[in-house]
Amino acid sequence: MEKVRAKVKISGRVQGVFYRFSTQEQAKMLGLTGWVKNNSDGTVEALFEGPKDKVEEILKWCKKGPPGALVSDVSVDWETFSGEFNDFKIVY
Repeated sequence: MEKVRAKVKISGRVQGVFYRFSTQEQAKMLGLTGWVKNNSDGTVEALFEGPKDKVEEILKWCKKGPPGALVSDVSVDWETFSGEFNDFKIVY
């Protein structure tokens, strides 16, 4: 099973709509590790690590987000898997 790492930037109405909390819930359900945070420019940034199919599944979810979110763009940078995380956290 191929493991991958994806760094994601989500734009749109994605702050104040439980985007980070919902992303954390989804990532944990899928068994992914990494983090999610709000950026000062109004975007949300996340780093996902895990099996390729599960990372692709959360990337699809990111394009929609939780109820109340209005996602306008999701940019993905594929990086080298590192295995450095034990779980998935909201970071500040």
